[in-house]
Amino acid sequence: MFGQVSIRSDEDQASDSSTNELNNRKKNGVEINIASFNKESNSNDKSVADYNDGESSIDLEKTDISVEEGVLKQGLSSRAIQFIALGGAIGTGLFVGTSSGLTTCGPAGLLTSYIIMASVLYPIMNAFGEMVCYLPGGRGKSSQGAAAYLVSKYVDESLGFATSWNYFYCFAILGATEGTAAAGVVEYWTLKIPKAVLITIYIVVVVILNFGPVKFYGESEFWFAITKILCILGLIILCFILFWGGGPKHDRLGFRYWKGDLAFANHSAPGNLGRFLDVYTGIIKAGFAYILGPELVSVTSAECQDQRRNIAKASRRFVYRLIIFYVLSALGISVIVSRKDPTLAMALNAGKAGAASSPFVIGIINAGIPVLPHIINACILLSAWSSGNAFTFAASRCLVTMANEQGAPKFFGKINRFGTPYVAVGFTTLWLCLAYLNVSSSSAEVFAWLSNISTISGFIGWAVSCIAYLRFRKAIVYHGMFDRLPYKGPFMPYLVWYALFWVVILSLTNGYQVFMNKYWNVSDFIAAYITLPVFFALLFGHRLWKGTFFRWKWYKPIEEIDVITGVEEIEFITKELDDNRVPPTTLWGKFMDWLI
Repeated sequence: MFGQVSIRSDEDQASDSSTNELNNRKKNGVEINIASFNKESNSNDKSVADYNDGESSIDLEKTDISVEEGVLKQGLSSRAIQFIALGGAIGTGLFVGTSSGLTTCGPAGLLTSYIIMASVLYPIMNAFGEMVCYLPGGRGKSSQGAAAYLVSKYVDESLGFATSWNYFYCFAILGATEGTAAAGVVEYWTLKIPKAVLITIYIVVVVILNFGPVKFYGESEFWFAITKILCILGLIILCFILFWGGGPKHDRLGFRYWKGDLAFANHSAPGNLGRFLDVYTGIIKAGFAYILGPELVSVTSAECQDQRRNIAKASRRFVYRLIIFYVLSALGISVIVSRKDPTLAMALNAGKAGAASSPFVIGIINAGIPVLPHIINACILLSAWSSGNAFTFAASRCLVTMANEQGAPKFFGKINRFGTPYVAVGFTTLWLCLAYLNVSSSSAEVFAWLSNISTISGFIGWAVSCIAYLRFRKAIVYHGMFDRLPYKGPFMPYLVWYALFWVVILSLTNGYQVFMNKYWNVSDFIAAYITLPVFFALLFGHRLWKGTFFRWKWYKPIEEIDVITGVEEIEFITKELDDNRVPPTTLWGKFMDWLI
């Protein structure tokens, strides 16, 4: 898992051959020989090099992994991982997508739905955090933080196969979606540049960042995330100022847009039922803003430095990201813009993209603040680029994992000497080209249909991932490894049952409106439910192909789930990193250590 690492002491030299055999581990065909975990006896061993910036420098280049073969490299620094966790999934769904939720559900429905969705996503992030921190995987041929790998390992190979293609589709389509959004953002400034040219520029930049070494992706996401975080925090502060009348017009907004019939839209029915449906529709719409957030952190685990420490920190801080970036943003939007705002309604009816339909920008324009809308539009453009970059990265790593876990053709797993899975990135790039469907109005409808399906795919992925976690937790307890879990989420596994309930219900009822007479539409029905039969077709088809369809149990028995192989190796490397880490002494150093 970590390359061939031979760490031996004098006492180990005298140990018998049977002990050595027990200490040999093989993962992905790479032998690991760790006969002793005594730091003092190994401090002078040349196989353990210096440690820089929290990264284990064990020399894997001199192992039995050939240069031609290639492995994923741990090139993501601590700061990159933390900022990917903080801002990796903040895209156009939050900046722009909230406009539809506000108009359809009202401010009360919008805020309530975002709070509920945050409560669902928090245990899912903790589930990924526990599984990935326990066995993050080393530099190898698979991204062991990928949901497909975890489902195959802890539940069933066929379920993992179906999950893997479900996630790949979801990541790839969302990458194309952000390309469309980026093109629409530029049209806020000028219509002279053809949309196809704008989409091409977007794709070229994303491809360049993904074809390079992983550290380039990490650095780009670090700066993208900083920009998005500062923008969101600035907007939240501005909303607070406008709430108290601190804008140029000195108009104290307060909760003006929450009064009377403005609080709820009652878009589907009157009375209490209408308010309930406002909230429920808001939860479904919020899924697009929240979708695939936890996965973006876990899928990087095999390529990050100081894995256990960084993934654990990212998991713990996820709750702050949910509260600050999503819930407070929804509250701010509900304060500065009315759900009946004519500018907002006109922008949505015209299908305008970027700042033109952003509730943040419309609220700022209503407050009489010049220039700022252009700055916000630039931030939305960077957010679209950043999210597209992250989704492309995640899609390619899912494909690599599938190739090496027998879920996709082997050639997708090819990795060059820089640690780049170039075939997988190239294939994912083809999916980005679906953004060109938006060049014409008729094909744009097809693309919107595909994008809607991706949100439902995310719900299904979360449901299956929750099941994988529950099996993982049972296996940990069964094998007596609970005390060796490096990260334990609060109130787990009980909160995962809560999250599982929600995502299963959402997967089954996300298209509830199509069953109402005035909302019935065949294409909407297909978009809402086509993913379910496709997912089960993949599951059943793989079982038939493997000859396991008629087995009584469609999941691994607890006693057959391996939660032991690789634990000693990662514990040893983590201990070496902790022992060699020099704690900061200055106030600034302590702050930065807390932050990243």
